[in-house]
Amino acid sequence: MSPTLDQMHEARTALDTPLFSGLPGDIDISFEFFPPKSEKMAETLWSSVDTLSPLGPRFVSVTYGAGGSTRERTHEQVVRIQNEANIPAAAHLTCVNATREEVDAVARHYWESGIRHIVALRGDPPEDAGGYTPHPGGYANAVELIAGLKKVADFEISVAAYPEVHPDSPDAQADIDNLKAKFEAGATRAITQFFFEPECFFRFRDKAAAAGINGEIVPGIMPVMSFAAVQRMSGMCGTAIPGWMEGLFDGLDERPAARQLVSATIAAELCRKLYAGGVRQFHFYTLNRAELSYAICHMLGKRPVGEAA
Repeated sequence: MSPTLDQMHEARTALDTPLFSGLPGDIDISFEFFPPKSEKMAETLWSSVDTLSPLGPRFVSVTYGAGGSTRERTHEQVVRIQNEANIPAAAHLTCVNATREEVDAVARHYWESGIRHIVALRGDPPEDAGGYTPHPGGYANAVELIAGLKKVADFEISVAAYPEVHPDSPDAQADIDNLKAKFEAGATRAITQFFFEPECFFRFRDKAAAAGINGEIVPGIMPVMSFAAVQRMSGMCGTAIPGWMEGLFDGLDERPAARQLVSATIAAELCRKLYAGGVRQFHFYTLNRAELSYAICHMLGKRPVGEAA
């Protein structure tokens, strides 16, 4: 897809303007949290919700553990966020370790609790499972799950997309074909796995458009809390780590404040380049920590609702 004149103008502005000054804040944002395992972690989660909610996210989502291991905690937190923080909340829901009837019952429970948005995923198997196997009598994959959810109720449905090949996928084209099938089954938008270079997203967006995918594709942004943790996560999901990144975090293991500054700079620069390429929607994997995501949104011109950018 060739850049438009507006995008070329924006790219020129990005190069000419000091840092991020002058951005109008014309972006939509969303945030992802995970359900806490302890009271202390719950306090951290709710501190993050309190910090980020003034920015007016269009939704926040709460993850679902491998094998459905956090089903009750996910439900509790997503309902609480919607009711107490007054933010549209989305619950992750997977196919793993459940029959169709069990998954449908969970979806109905969400609908009855006022939740209208589901993040529909195939899901990761339990760690000792040795790979994904569809549950007998369950939904085999995300496409089947989306179609099933649409029969339960008229949910807004977000799905996953993979700019770099999914570990279980034979090739990049299979990922594109699967994404197209998700939209055809009723998906509202796709949120990408995290990545670290803008060209990765742009290539994927162009391939999706060439395949006739017209739905919204939102880049998933993950500020780096720990380089070692990112290495582990990247290894599991197939995300490439640029060669230059390790050097930037070298020597910062015992300097968390400095590490946060470096992390915010890297993620904000990625978002600025995405913005220059026409992106206006961003989804942040917060890891239940608000500061980095808040700083990046601020640099992109986003201000608390009611305040001028």
